[in-house]
Amino acid sequence: MNQLTIIKIGGNVIDNSENLHRFLLDFTALPGDKILVHGGGKIATELGESLGVEAKMVEGRRITDIETLRIVTMVYAGLINKNMVAQLQAKGSNAIGLTGADGNVIQAKKRPVKEIDYGFVGDLDENSVSATTLDNLLKAGLVPVLCAITHDGETQLLNTNADTIASSVAVAMAGLYETRLVYCFEKKGVLKDVNDDGSVVREIKAGEFEGLKADGTVAGGMIPKLHNAFEAIKKGVSAVYIGKADELTELATGTFGTKMLE
Repeated sequence: MNQLTIIKIGGNVIDNSENLHRFLLDFTALPGDKILVHGGGKIATELGESLGVEAKMVEGRRITDIETLRIVTMVYAGLINKNMVAQLQAKGSNAIGLTGADGNVIQAKKRPVKEIDYGFVGDLDENSVSATTLDNLLKAGLVPVLCAITHDGETQLLNTNADTIASSVAVAMAGLYETRLVYCFEKKGVLKDVNDDGSVVREIKAGEFEGLKADGTVAGGMIPKLHNAFEAIKKGVSAVYIGKADELTELATGTFGTKMLE
């Protein structure tokens, strides 16, 4: 079974042109088949503010009303995605930029309204990702670059968490490839002390997750990231790593960062 590496990057890489250039060089140099998943960064918020559309957040999650959806679609699927694809082409990687609507590669369901109405936000299930479409692109020698915009199959575009997209794509592809998932962010991994980059927790087992949440080692945005990581491991992904984007080569081979275990 061929190996496939799925890498998710966030705003801390996207927002800095030098960091992004260095990351994309490292990404291009990674051997074997690969898929890149990206979020949005500050650009959508800044564009929204310039257009008089204020970002609305609840517990770190963006409320996506119709005006916000238009902005994130322009930024994620347009400006960021195509800039990234153009840079990869210049570095010798034959990339193809996609939303979930392109080739019906990711079909989501609008999040139901409960205590909070998140607006046009898409949730994924085990049937959301078309592994066949992605496999065909990989076999054609292309490198899919997926942004955080999906669709519901009935004309509606949806904003979907990029960490969740990466995890769902990894799970879907695990039946066809030996799949590893890499989450890149601004820290060297999960840290015992958030202010000490030398306090990386090298391995975390699924059974330790609740304890790490309880003692505050894992908090904020790391909670859904680790939840997605353990879900991926449970559903057949061979390895999940979390660490710093500028150490991608070591991170993708498990010699750096934090490794998730069953």
